[in-house]
Amino acid sequence: MDAPLQATRRDFITTTTAGGFALALGASGELFAQEAAPEGPPKYGAYGMPHGVVENPLVFVSIADDGIVTITCHRAEMGQGVRTGVPMILADELEAEWSKVRVVQAPGDEPRFGNQDTDGSRTTRHFFMPMRRCGAAARQMLEAAAAARWNVPASEVMARNHQLVHRKSGRTLGYGEVARAAAALPVPATADLRLKKPAEFRYIGKGKVPIVDGFDMTTGRAVYGQDVVQPDMLFAVVARTPVYGGTLRGFDAADAKKVPGVVKVVEIKGSPVPSAFQPLAGVAVIATSTWAAMQGRKALKLDWDGGPNASYESQGYRAAMEQAANRPGKVIRNAGDVDAALKSAAKVVKAQYYIPHITQAPMEPPAATAQIKDGRCEVWGPFQSPQAVRTDLAKRLEMPIDRITVHVTLLGGGFGRKSKGDFATEAALLARETEGKPVKVVWTREDDLHHSYYHTVSVEHLEAGLDAKGKPVAWLHRSVGPTLLSLFMPDPKLESPIELGMGLTNVPFAVGNLRVENPEAAAHTRIGWYRSVSNIPHAFAVQSFVCEMAHAAGRDPKDFLLELLGPPRLIDPRSINDTWNHGEDPTAYPIDIGRLRRVTTTAAKAANWGRPMPKGRGLGIAAHYSFTTYVASVVEVAVNAKGELTIPRVDIAVDCGAIVNPERVRSQMEGACIMGIGNAMSSEITFKDGRAQQDNFHQFEVLRMNAAPKRIVVHLIPGDYDAPLGGVGEPGVPPIAPALCNAIFAATGKRIRSLPIRDQLSA
Repeated sequence: MDAPLQATRRDFITTTTAGGFALALGASGELFAQEAAPEGPPKYGAYGMPHGVVENPLVFVSIADDGIVTITCHRAEMGQGVRTGVPMILADELEAEWSKVRVVQAPGDEPRFGNQDTDGSRTTRHFFMPMRRCGAAARQMLEAAAAARWNVPASEVMARNHQLVHRKSGRTLGYGEVARAAAALPVPATADLRLKKPAEFRYIGKGKVPIVDGFDMTTGRAVYGQDVVQPDMLFAVVARTPVYGGTLRGFDAADAKKVPGVVKVVEIKGSPVPSAFQPLAGVAVIATSTWAAMQGRKALKLDWDGGPNASYESQGYRAAMEQAANRPGKVIRNAGDVDAALKSAAKVVKAQYYIPHITQAPMEPPAATAQIKDGRCEVWGPFQSPQAVRTDLAKRLEMPIDRITVHVTLLGGGFGRKSKGDFATEAALLARETEGKPVKVVWTREDDLHHSYYHTVSVEHLEAGLDAKGKPVAWLHRSVGPTLLSLFMPDPKLESPIELGMGLTNVPFAVGNLRVENPEAAAHTRIGWYRSVSNIPHAFAVQSFVCEMAHAAGRDPKDFLLELLGPPRLIDPRSINDTWNHGEDPTAYPIDIGRLRRVTTTAAKAANWGRPMPKGRGLGIAAHYSFTTYVASVVEVAVNAKGELTIPRVDIAVDCGAIVNPERVRSQMEGACIMGIGNAMSSEITFKDGRAQQDNFHQFEVLRMNAAPKRIVVHLIPGDYDAPLGGVGEPGVPPIAPALCNAIFAATGKRIRSLPIRDQLSA
């Protein structure tokens, strides 16, 4: 475990400045505030995020007298490999020997480190170039310090493999020998930096750097939020309102207080809907052990008022969405005359798809530890967005933000759930009641499933017109589902531009008559983001429907998909009313149909698409663009006479631009495949009387090992390091479910339009 995970702010500073090159501390507060400010900073990408980018090596790098390089990672690690990838980028430009590199985790402090929100598949995409520039600046500072020591021009000094080399004489100095002098030099201007050429990379793109935390993770030494231990720590669990927006009429804690080990019972006041990331109304039991707290919670007598969402019920809500999907909605994109084209089409194809609520269900449920002492608050936990935690705590505790320290542990899975810091606020509110003792709030799996921020439920209605030759002439798509905006504003009923830009507004098909509509739907529970967010329902519907159109036209699904995509070309997202474009500059990130076609043909070729298949076996294909990355999947299935499904192989082709860490890209695609199949096969959250009905993994089923594909093959398409990078953490999920269902249709002739699949094949 790296020391800062449990260290105080003072310990953190002491640790990172023990060496001579005290770049992690810097000389003054101004260093922390320095941000890269190129001429006319763009409002896109990392620069458009809160607190933008900090490119100062004095924030991220420390070199000790013995040459050990400590790199501070400011993004959260939840299995995607950022605690390896981000430092590796910097170390490569620094010419650091990896065996002499150590990684520590930054506390939540965006004014100091730049944006720390680990969401949206943005970390490498946004910080590849900033971290390169940090490493190059530190390297040039070391070279300049060595040149001054030798009294030679800096141009004669070269950093190479953790040494400074004088080209003419061959003299060398170790990094630690000049670290103190280098730290006193000015940071080079961005324009004066000398970045490596890709051919000179030592680590980037090589796939040979092991995961920084790999040993600790596999030997039980890694510290996750649930593992945090502080002296004299108390433990707490919370009984929360079972219905979003519910309130507590009253409670009786007499029996709870009789449980051995129970110290205190505290009411947590809920916030009015919309409550953003604030805790739900609840009653907490604080005890000397988790077990005692749980037993105390069982003994509480609680009287809840369910409030306006107490009648929320999944079947009825689905019926209402289906009715809405069959009526016109708000037009968000319109080209040509869809109604006329449908009316004159030789054949009209219609289909409606249903995707239920699902939830992130990370293997590590939420947990946070907080301590309030001497007018300061410290909190430890698995936070995807530590600055949001810090900001929310400052408001809720009415405490200056500079008196709040947020320590980020490893995350045992996140998938968007741990972007919301409600569990950190619970811990801090309870810490106010314990006279300086730290309190760890523990969520059980049942707590996690009952009180999540759920992925939206949706109904997707599609219609298409085909001419006499089976060519597409019209496309209509209506998407109905509650929006993420319902967390932040009262009663919104339409999807946000962010959700619309996830495979709906920006559907990239070459169809002259195309209309996309968004009928209204109200939210009755907490809607949050889940890995790939609205790309999941949109891709499932769109790519399933493409296969249905191909069947209606008597065409091969892969060939029909390529025809729908049209010829290679660049689409300006603004031209199709995509105002979000993943937050990126539309001139730097147009939709590249050539790349989408390439992943489609690559996956198809790898799977030997078109080969004869025996009875009960089939191939399905799907392709999708999300988070500025292009992914296509081909799934092979076998379905026996009993309707039992196995998946012999999945081929995934991914084009995310230049690849920093190939091993992690493969791992993310493999994990996305498993998650995507689980979403399709078995995962579902349902509501009755406003309450989530699933208690644990026996009811909310994630994919079991025996149902996983026998083989997953990932095909990486290399990119140009001079071009913008794409995301990796999420884009692998969306094409999996439609490719699976298309394969099932090829094998059985049965079309799956409602998820999860479960026993539909044996019905």
